[in-house]
Amino acid sequence: MTLRVLQVGLGPIGLAVARQLAERRGFELVGAVDLDPARLGQDLGTLLGRATRGAAVTGDLDRALGDLSPDAAVVSTSSALATVAPTLETCLAAGASVVSTTEELAFPWRERPELARRLDGAARRAGRAILGTGVNPGFAMDALPLFLTAPCERVEAITVRRVQDAARRRLPFQRKIGAGLTPEEFARRAAAGDIRHVGLAESMGMLAGALGWRLDEVSDAIEPRIAERAVASSELRVEAGQVCGVTQIGTGSEAGRVRVRLEFHAWLGAPASYDEVEIDGSPSLRSRIEGGIPGDLATASIVVNAVPRVVAAPPGLITMRDLPPAYCWPGDGA
Repeated sequence: MTLRVLQVGLGPIGLAVARQLAERRGFELVGAVDLDPARLGQDLGTLLGRATRGAAVTGDLDRALGDLSPDAAVVSTSSALATVAPTLETCLAAGASVVSTTEELAFPWRERPELARRLDGAARRAGRAILGTGVNPGFAMDALPLFLTAPCERVEAITVRRVQDAARRRLPFQRKIGAGLTPEEFARRAAAGDIRHVGLAESMGMLAGALGWRLDEVSDAIEPRIAERAVASSELRVEAGQVCGVTQIGTGSEAGRVRVRLEFHAWLGAPASYDEVEIDGSPSLRSRIEGGIPGDLATASIVVNAVPRVVAAPPGLITMRDLPPAYCWPGDGA
């Protein structure tokens, strides 16, 4: 079984997804769509650093869908669901199942119910499924802790900590967490919503919905981390006194009790990266991944591994909690 997949969006994550689709067994990367004038018309194989030629990158999504008839489209363009929704609907209407890295699509039912209903309806009319996923949201702070509750008879609360040395991440990620800004610039941009990890609310919604908690209070607080000395990645230098990253805490409470606490810490020069899940229940559990889950590689891998599950899923807007675990797909129809 080989799945024909169209990649929409060729930023750093889109390129990482496209490389896996081109190289992994069981997938055929049939083409790519991108609006960057510098990429239009480029040979996709050359763009991915491959010896074999591929289709030319096009900016015409409708034509690509019509000419290539993909089984699925992977959409990696924006974090904002309202911005991406028309693209998602176009792919569904053309008969393609959809997997997207749009963070707000991971669990939109709580924060954006009207858009969720609209996309669910579009998917059902098309007879296809649509999923938003990635490493976070999609796995580290929602699907993973949810799967870890399997041996529990009761769960009272969940805490997830994700700590990352942002120097190991791509430059757009470093910019997204405010690295290199002054504290004053950070405050202005955080107030405008330009600086933040997108997805804490979605992850809290997925966990709460699955575990039967009715959250009546949700908070998402962000603070800058200030560099005490100069730190640098391969692409960015941050001087002492500048922002080197963020601490962002999301909490969801029910009747005054914190049910979900999600801690996201990312800064250049963090001494240790890890992902940790604590489950307060019967039994109580604690799991820690030393070194952390590599964000960029993991996002691309999770998306590609989810494609076969989404193609086989019933029509509608689904989330990672609705799918069988998306383990590493061997490409042989398993």
